[in-house]
Amino acid sequence: MLFSPLALRGVTLRNRIAVSPMCQYSAVDGLANDWHLVHLGARAVGGAGLVIFEATGVEARGRISAADLGLWNDAQVEPLARVVRFVEAQGAVACVQLAHAGRKASVRAPWDQGGAPQPPAAGGWPVVGPSPVPFADGYPVPEALDEAGLAGLIAAFAAAARRARAAGFRAAEVHAAHGYLLHQFLSPLSNRRTDRWGGSFENRTRLVREVVAAVRREWPDDLPVLVRLSATDWVEGGWDAGQTVELARQLKPLGVDLVDTSSGGLAATAKVPVGPGYQTAFAERVRREAGVATGAVGMIVTPEQADHVIRSGQADLVLLARELLRDPHFPLRAATALRADGPWPKQYLRARP
Repeated sequence: MLFSPLALRGVTLRNRIAVSPMCQYSAVDGLANDWHLVHLGARAVGGAGLVIFEATGVEARGRISAADLGLWNDAQVEPLARVVRFVEAQGAVACVQLAHAGRKASVRAPWDQGGAPQPPAAGGWPVVGPSPVPFADGYPVPEALDEAGLAGLIAAFAAAARRARAAGFRAAEVHAAHGYLLHQFLSPLSNRRTDRWGGSFENRTRLVREVVAAVRREWPDDLPVLVRLSATDWVEGGWDAGQTVELARQLKPLGVDLVDTSSGGLAATAKVPVGPGYQTAFAERVRREAGVATGAVGMIVTPEQADHVIRSGQADLVLLARELLRDPHFPLRAATALRADGPWPKQYLRARP
């Protein structure tokens, strides 16, 4: 089952293994370079069915760090297209992740002072959010977006989607997880607004719905749109699994084809019970109760475990992150372990077991 194809609209993935988006903190001015070509290209050569590129800023201030990819101007299209062409030539499907970091923007790379906030005086920039509530101690207080700012944000997601299509991507994911801007609007812990963008469930989810609708209008009907959601904040009174299910129900008729189900990232003090497959139950619940395809992510590290997630109906797709950093050829190794027909490149056939 792990090596059965998955059809999403007019796109068919060769297997159920996806490269989870992982920031590389290696871009300059949002431009993809040789690192991205080799990093992402290696995972396509290694046999993944779907390769999701790292969080790609829809505007400059929406980057997590100054070294993130971006699609806020046309100059960023061709460098990404170069990577997309190679990924697609290896038989994988290239997917862009459209993102805005909100109050978690303007930080250093993880290896630079542990990813600490980078103030404007040191090359950073002012951050925005739903409310003037910082992510954690030592982080800047975000400026609350007003109506004009929100309209501009929605337009920025739509414009980035147009550029992503021009770059040749065949799938697009809207990043509404991990404590970044769209997730900040979802959670009552970070969204303290009293206008039409805050308070009730309908109001807190409005921005995600409007962004998804805007992206879907720009995206071809025959190509899939995914949404990444954090199923819970792991904090009492925050965003939770029940709300995730309801939002997923509402996103499906807006044209969302798969919900990439993760968790956490909004509250620095959250106690997350990390362990093998600790998030797969969320993907299973969304799949069952919302009636939409899901992806499962989080400490999926063996072929047998990945195969079980698919065979048991917990999810339609497994997304691997750190395991694919350790072993770019995990899909080929998994095919051997599961006695499946793996997508071996012809250049590697002499090494096939």
